[in-house]
Amino acid sequence: MQFSKRITTIRYSIFLVFLCSGLTAHAQLNPLADSYYQNQYLSNPALAGSTNVLKVNLGLRQQWSDIPGAPKTQSLTAAYGSTGKVGLGLSVQNEETGLIKRTAAKGTYAYHLPLNDGSQKLHFGVSLGFSDDRLMSGMIEGLPNDVAISRFNERKIYLDGDFGLAYTSDRLSIQAAIPNTKIFFKKDNSETAADLATFYAAVSYKVFFPDALDGSALEPKIAFRGVNNFDHIIDAGANFTLANNALNVMAMYHSTKSTTLGLGVNVKSFGTLTAAYTSSTAELQGYTNGYFQVGVQLNFFGQKSLN
Repeated sequence: MQFSKRITTIRYSIFLVFLCSGLTAHAQLNPLADSYYQNQYLSNPALAGSTNVLKVNLGLRQQWSDIPGAPKTQSLTAAYGSTGKVGLGLSVQNEETGLIKRTAAKGTYAYHLPLNDGSQKLHFGVSLGFSDDRLMSGMIEGLPNDVAISRFNERKIYLDGDFGLAYTSDRLSIQAAIPNTKIFFKKDNSETAADLATFYAAVSYKVFFPDALDGSALEPKIAFRGVNNFDHIIDAGANFTLANNALNVMAMYHSTKSTTLGLGVNVKSFGTLTAAYTSSTAELQGYTNGYFQVGVQLNFFGQKSLN
């Protein structure tokens, strides 16, 4: 009787895995807040190493309330402009939702082509790496050697990549990227445990106010995102900086009826500290109270911008 009860628990846990996969899809609808302004390499490999400063970004996101099995995301990126035109990057991301854990690691090569006087540039970037989905069997109350669990974890690590391009000037930025190219070119991919981004496009324009608040600027932005097996998403908002980038305030509204609010503090000899809150999408507002994210950017080896 007890053995049968354990088997039932295992089967129920496996059912929750695929239920949580749906929740992971909702988590994918809200990318890390730093990807809009602070660390655009997260959304477009073409912007990796656009400065000759080595930029190391760390990010952590989880639900505001500590619910067992709630989505969590950890992110690490490092990017450096090794020459005046070549940029190199590394991105590692780990996501946990319910019993599912996804780990992805990618290396990036970017080329930054100056136009005219050098204030305008064309950027091209490609990333290549791997993604791995696993079931955290240690969290299951039952028999960890159940066949359903082993079959899930026997799935092979698969190669994946991103491609992006961008045009930037002192004020205007136009971007387009295809993340998760395996999903984009293979629509019937059944190995993916959750919906992933399929394309990204964005336009922003910066307006400067040199005499206001010790040097301030406003950068409105609109982004268009595709998510596998989900409606396309529009993001619209702006980033406001003051005191010569010492402080920034960011707000974005998403067509999923959620909002992201962010704050950043720039410590010149150290880097940048960020914090952001994203409310739940419309479908989950009755179940969760949103996501909280903290991040840090560390700068090394120089200060000259290539943009």
